[in-house]
Amino acid sequence: MQQWPAQQWPHPPVTAHRRDTSELESRRANGADWDRYADEYQATHGAYLGDVGFLWGPEGLTEGEAGVLGDVAGKDVLEVGSGAGQCSRWVRARGGRAIGLDLSHRQLQHSRRIDEASGVVVPSVLGTATDLPFADDSFDAVFSSFGALQFVADIDMAVSETARVLRPGGRYAFSITHPTRWMFPDDPGEDGLVASQSYWDRTPYVEVDDETGATSYVEHHRTLGDWVGLLAGAGFRLTTLLEPRWPAANDRPWGGWSRTRGLLTPGTAIFGCDLDG
Repeated sequence: MQQWPAQQWPHPPVTAHRRDTSELESRRANGADWDRYADEYQATHGAYLGDVGFLWGPEGLTEGEAGVLGDVAGKDVLEVGSGAGQCSRWVRARGGRAIGLDLSHRQLQHSRRIDEASGVVVPSVLGTATDLPFADDSFDAVFSSFGALQFVADIDMAVSETARVLRPGGRYAFSITHPTRWMFPDDPGEDGLVASQSYWDRTPYVEVDDETGATSYVEHHRTLGDWVGLLAGAGFRLTTLLEPRWPAANDRPWGGWSRTRGLLTPGTAIFGCDLDG
């Protein structure tokens, strides 16, 4: 399920930091963050996403248009960061055997609600991208639509886990905030077009709750070169890199994504690759 960066919605008062953080700290903060926000997220964006819909990013590019996963009919498919299961439901409606995995219990409750309303049921489990609860060679395809990867500290482990559960020749597809966006403030207006930090600074972005002192949100940055190296190192062959342009008909701002920014600079990167057989 599409999960754009968490700083887009209202938080309790927080202080932002740039510092190193562990996988455990990232997981605890972001899981709790999604549990808090899930109800509002689905109420605000559910109609745009569609109960049986597959969007790759705020620009509105659909998998039906992009074809990054390819034909899913008859295939075993895992969605990592599935949220309310909209994308997996789209896969199931086209003959794929999709399973969802998400870190947020509340998001999975919404998935169950939409299962019952739509009649398209997505079996889903609570879990993390760095420790997939599936046997080796279980899936023909694994995908993540803004669902997990930029919230993971141990990204090498997440990519390795994907390779482990994929069958030889399997397809891996995912979308993330375009890495160049790291240079700019998360602002949909013109202020969001002024570079304010280094593209090569990979220090995580961390929010700490001012009242409790607890870490409430963590986001991690990798450059385009980092992603290519990670994929190649895990045995993937990159075949697709899409940078969707902002469509003329889309007037819908979404957090830091907007027409103002989207007409000038990419906001989303979509990767597609195959596991060497």
